[in-house]
Amino acid sequence: MSDGSALSLSALAAIFWGTNFEATRVALEHLSPWTAAASRFAIAAVAIVIWLGVSRGINFQVLKRNWPAFAVLGVAGVTGFNAALFLGMQSSSPVTAALIMGTTPLTTNLLDALAQRRLPKGTAIVGMIVSFVGVAMTVGAFSGTRFSGGDILILIGSIGWSLYSIGCRSWVREASAVETATWTMVFGAFGLVVISLFVGNPVQELVQSGSVTQLLVLYMALGGSVLAYLFWQVGISVRGPAATSVLFNLVPVAALLVAIAFGRMPGWQQILGVFVAILGVLLASGRLRLPGRN
Repeated sequence: MSDGSALSLSALAAIFWGTNFEATRVALEHLSPWTAAASRFAIAAVAIVIWLGVSRGINFQVLKRNWPAFAVLGVAGVTGFNAALFLGMQSSSPVTAALIMGTTPLTTNLLDALAQRRLPKGTAIVGMIVSFVGVAMTVGAFSGTRFSGGDILILIGSIGWSLYSIGCRSWVREASAVETATWTMVFGAFGLVVISLFVGNPVQELVQSGSVTQLLVLYMALGGSVLAYLFWQVGISVRGPAATSVLFNLVPVAALLVAIAFGRMPGWQQILGVFVAILGVLLASGRLRLPGRN
């Protein structure tokens, strides 16, 4: 695949993730958070297992060797992360949620540095501070608005995803990235389905939600989960992780544009906050340098 095609697919993956937040907001008007999350990942887990089996074949030795790690990571990184996200989206806005999630790579790098007992680079620390200033601007914290309980839940979910990312690298043995994603998604989806069955009636809820909501769940499962991940992996394999990761900045931008398309015009402070947060990500990733530094 050409570099340009890989770039396009990586950008499309980030756009899928960005539009997920608006789709979640609309779906939550008709579904409980547990039903929405469980439905999305039950479909996604089935789809990605089928894709793995058809494209590469299922290596049961990998599953046997790593199932305890897959189970823990799936419950923590998929069940926990998505529980925080869907519950948080009841009171958080799609743009704010996307922006908080957009800082996840920075949080991952910081936690990874702490785990390895090394200090992160100065530009990384400055970039993280700038990013969180951008998030605060988007929420409106400097004009007297407080972070909502939903914003805090999504931040907790972001930290959980960072720990999941670190755990995948540290605990999983001799498994490809696609195999790790597949089996952690399966275990995580199982956790979401069990909880949703315990707290409600997800099948009845989904059937009664209407065709628009059902299509949104299908979109989040296939577009915002399976295809987005696979497209992102194509970008990493062709262009490398560093060149691909910068496209994660499109996630909050896509969420902002979708919000505008739905007639919810954000204020200037929210728009400025998005771009300040992106500036922080670029600083932390080394794409921009502080004055006086080579």
